[in-house]
Amino acid sequence: MNWYEKLNQYFPVEEMKSKEHLELLLKEKGDIYHKDEGDHYVIMYVETDDFIFIDYLFVSKEARGEGLGKKLLNKLKERGKPIILEVEPLDYEDSDSKKRFRFYERAGFKHASSIGYSRKSLATDEVNTLEILYWSPENDSEESIYEKLKQTYKNIHTYKDKELYGKSYQKAEEVLSYNGSLESENEKT
Repeated sequence: MNWYEKLNQYFPVEEMKSKEHLELLLKEKGDIYHKDEGDHYVIMYVETDDFIFIDYLFVSKEARGEGLGKKLLNKLKERGKPIILEVEPLDYEDSDSKKRFRFYERAGFKHASSIGYSRKSLATDEVNTLEILYWSPENDSEESIYEKLKQTYKNIHTYKDKELYGKSYQKAEEVLSYNGSLESENEKT
């Protein structure tokens, strides 16, 4: 099974970019968009001078629980930059979602409670809400994470969207929101 099939089987359709989109990013944005893969994993990520954004992280069922995901994250952490990712909201009925949140929590990721993310899927026309998690060696503010996420949305998620999908994704300002008062409240507790 190739890398795209692995991702496509694991991630919901509303979160998936087309294979053409991902290949175009690797080819035309190869200076910042990367793919690393092995027999049991695929990781697609953006790396700029000041942060890393994990677009997709897949570890096969056969390799889960063996520390492979942690190893992949630690490899990125060694670069000393904030790491940002989007995940499905925690669903207490869904054991996969609970395991995913616990995995990232144990890896030192924080929930960016002041950042909202809701985007209409071009594939399903449904609104897809995601949670933002981040790890930061310098304890970056959620406002800083929000700005980096906006940059990723504009440069990666919507890259040539009209050309690739026949229509455009919403603008970053419609998809992403920042409520700084939530961050201040969280710092007090």
